[in-house]
Amino acid sequence: MSADDWWKCGIVYQVYPRSFQDSNGDGIGDLDGIRARLGHLVSLGIDAVWISPIYPSPMADFGYDISDFCAIDPRFGTLDGFDALVQEAHARGIRIILDFVPNHTSDRHPWFVQSRSARSDPRRDWYIWRDPAPDGGPPNNWISNFGGPAWTFDPVTGQYYGHSFLKEQPDLNWRNPEVREAMYEVLRFWLRRGVDGFRVDVLSQIVKDAQLRDNPPNPDFVEGQDEFHRWLMLHNTDLPEVQPIVAEMRRVVDAFSDTRSSRVLIGELYLPLPRLVAYYGRNAEGVLEGVQLPFNFELIATEWQAARIRRFVRDYEAALPAGAQPNWVLGNHDKPRIASRVGPRMARLAAMLLLTLRGTPTLYYGDEIGMTDVAIPADEVQDPFEKNRPGLGLGRDPERTPMQWSADAQAGFTTGTPWLRLAADWRTNNVEAQSRDTGSMLALHRRLIALRRAQPALNRGDHEALDAGDEVLAFARNHEGQRLVVLLNFGETPAPIPPASMPHRPVVLASTDPARAEGIEGPLVLAPCEGVVIGTVDDKGPAAP
Repeated sequence: MSADDWWKCGIVYQVYPRSFQDSNGDGIGDLDGIRARLGHLVSLGIDAVWISPIYPSPMADFGYDISDFCAIDPRFGTLDGFDALVQEAHARGIRIILDFVPNHTSDRHPWFVQSRSARSDPRRDWYIWRDPAPDGGPPNNWISNFGGPAWTFDPVTGQYYGHSFLKEQPDLNWRNPEVREAMYEVLRFWLRRGVDGFRVDVLSQIVKDAQLRDNPPNPDFVEGQDEFHRWLMLHNTDLPEVQPIVAEMRRVVDAFSDTRSSRVLIGELYLPLPRLVAYYGRNAEGVLEGVQLPFNFELIATEWQAARIRRFVRDYEAALPAGAQPNWVLGNHDKPRIASRVGPRMARLAAMLLLTLRGTPTLYYGDEIGMTDVAIPADEVQDPFEKNRPGLGLGRDPERTPMQWSADAQAGFTTGTPWLRLAADWRTNNVEAQSRDTGSMLALHRRLIALRRAQPALNRGDHEALDAGDEVLAFARNHEGQRLVVLLNFGETPAPIPPASMPHRPVVLASTDPARAEGIEGPLVLAPCEGVVIGTVDDKGPAAP
């Protein structure tokens, strides 16, 4: 077995720690809560947990404004508690992936406190400081991702500092070698504690234009649109200088890999396909040296149509560098949940798609039970994105609500008051209830993941596009003689499957009725929003790590 098999053949599960499980009744999820729910993750069959930020933070952006990269915020626990989580997770066969936030710190981080104390401070150049423009305003026209200028004036030293997000999140200067080394030491700190990899936040934005030139106008901008889109982010994202830094990060992480298990880098990259695949990196010898998994968010952004997804899968497979591992994501803490985007029936089909496509899937907590976005009243909004830009529908609270474990008080999430309100359906839509229902969304996920883990064609096979009509996405997964065919009906009407697209073998898994997998008689007709896997299964047992 390859040292890379765990992330190439396995499944990553994202935990938003504030919302997963509270262990002490304060209404906020924590590390001991994650540890208490490892049994659920084992029964689900995932291979690695990616935990969103758990570091000390003033929580201006709920943990993405970090005041100490090498500690645990008391809200979430302690370093000893983290070590216990890693140890127990590893004992259960689950790897731990942490969020690494290299673009910025909190304005309360000691580095920034020193940097803003005086222009002559040794850490002044650790951040991006510039004199005002001739009119006294910001140095250029860059816009913050959270609205308003990407610059805040500091009256003590008479300069502006840059921030791609909130003013409480000043950007680090990655052109400074001291900054790079300090951040690489952060990686080493956690790797020494047994961490198996990192999801790297806003990776493409860590280097800014050395001359701080204005961004050019966006020719497609229409008055009335969000001001963020008025300019093209030409000079503050995806600069060529990012690539050698990514290679440096990879070397730091690779130094902790061994013949039994490699460490993995996952990049958050909202980029067009040609630029996305560049982050796999390739050196002069042709060796991939970038992030192993540049996040592919197309299933979040695309129109939910068979033809659209078919085209992207084809283009994605063609664009991948030789030897690169594809990956797929249906949801995360920044985007509306899949069941809200496409509806509950289509969400079952989406699960089929995510877990049968070639590549590493990432599953967002709660999607395994079909959790939906929760409308948050204005007086309960927590997300700074929504507070800074109200009325635009950009708030991320709806997809961050507490995990629904049971019909007990507060859905079994806490004995106190949850930090965000629960969904209205928590008494009926929860892990405990769905565990008793063989036709539930949870049961479907467990069957899909078990099938994927057991069948080499699904966890490591190639991808072969098939033709089964306009509304049906059809493909085969092949590995060393095993062939499994996946048929997904995106239409609202029944879809007869042409005999040429269907092997004369049984249905081994269906997204609808579990009994459908017992076999088929005569021509196969898919129900609306139904998916099936057809073929002969390998009964040798799980092949994935």
